[in-house]
Amino acid sequence: MNSENSPLFALKSTQVILDGELRPSQILVENGKITQIADFETKLPVVAEDLGDQIIMPGMVDTHVHINEPGRTEWEGFNTGTQSAAAGGITCVVDMPLNCTPVTTNVDALQQKLTSLAGKLWIDCGFWGGVIPESLDDLDQLIQAGVLGVKSFTIHSGIDDFPKVEQQHLAQAIDILAKYNVPYLIHAELDSEEKDPPVIGDKYHSFLESRPKSWENDAIHMMIDLAEKAQQKGVSGKIHIVHLSSAEAIPAIRSAQQRGLQLTAESCPHYLTLFAEDIPDGKTLFKCCPPIREQDNRELLWQGLADGTISFIVSDHSPCTPTLKHIDSGDIENAWGGISSLQFGLSIIWSEAQKRGFSLPEVVNWMATEPANFAGLGNRKGKIAYGYDADLVVFDAQESYRIDPEMIKYRHKITPYEGREVKGVVKRTYVRGKLVYKDNKLLGKPIGIPILANN
Repeated sequence: MNSENSPLFALKSTQVILDGELRPSQILVENGKITQIADFETKLPVVAEDLGDQIIMPGMVDTHVHINEPGRTEWEGFNTGTQSAAAGGITCVVDMPLNCTPVTTNVDALQQKLTSLAGKLWIDCGFWGGVIPESLDDLDQLIQAGVLGVKSFTIHSGIDDFPKVEQQHLAQAIDILAKYNVPYLIHAELDSEEKDPPVIGDKYHSFLESRPKSWENDAIHMMIDLAEKAQQKGVSGKIHIVHLSSAEAIPAIRSAQQRGLQLTAESCPHYLTLFAEDIPDGKTLFKCCPPIREQDNRELLWQGLADGTISFIVSDHSPCTPTLKHIDSGDIENAWGGISSLQFGLSIIWSEAQKRGFSLPEVVNWMATEPANFAGLGNRKGKIAYGYDADLVVFDAQESYRIDPEMIKYRHKITPYEGREVKGVVKRTYVRGKLVYKDNKLLGKPIGIPILANN
């Protein structure tokens, strides 16, 4: 039975990632759902396509992606962003409430985003809402409209229409969100020094010094304090630290978790695979906020993943135009801060993880299962299980390739990983049983759907 266009098909491999381990299995798919997982010899209603020892694993779930549509589609867009995700083995993303215009801080803005994506999704897509000081009164309705949670910044976001929140706003939002049991995502940096910004120019080390670890540490301590105060009055809020870069904050996060606070954290491929000592001056493609830190810090982040303090890995794909990135001038100070790597995260992380003795099932847990659970999608996505969406990836874990701009499928063919040799090639990507990507090509037409919390 042809698995490329049939509502009923089966795949088999000697290596299928099930329940955290690799084992020989067959997977039966009917009408986009997984309806049977069988051993190798079980007779199925159709003959399974035999993929040999190529790995079958669940599609990755990336809960931190800036698609920037509507309003800034020259930066990215749903069509190019989700094509790139499919090519990277990602079958579901959750889109951030900025840097689109309007920012997703009320129901009308969410509706404009839903209208803008029609016919453009190659994979499934959920949505985070946003909280800014002016939008607290809109928060209940926004959650009821189906966002999976909301995000705020404790520092200037880089976008004037998404201003930072203060402690009183955070406390109000925690109370509201706890009613719905959805997470509050926090960009945790706190500029408590209030000094004049330093001159950075093209110097990466100067940029790194301009956003010290203490900014993250202080913001995370503030969030823990607010969560504890909420807990004392019977409010159990889910607080999530996005793109953790300072390993110094890991002990505080771990301690809060041990005390029963619902505090989680994520990190990103750039913090886990790149390090400051290796970044040349004038290379603006490496600029992001918070910054890529030192090699010792990177190794401690891996330890935080290993012991479970950091729950999962997401891309924080934050693209912009090459002009805004100031590539030619090397002006790190004025370049937009954001890393473009959506398509390559799985290979980048697998390349580093296997060097450190981590297994591919562990990587899948960090990049599929745990992000799906976090976003409230863990009953349908993030693993291969009966009744789940047939979001499947065929992966060659041994094959290597060099990252080349010509293979990039997101809008602007720039990445700090250009020229990097990585291991692990996505051969196929299925979204709800439909083959959307095979052997470097997108197939058919966009079949992704928007995911709202109430559907």
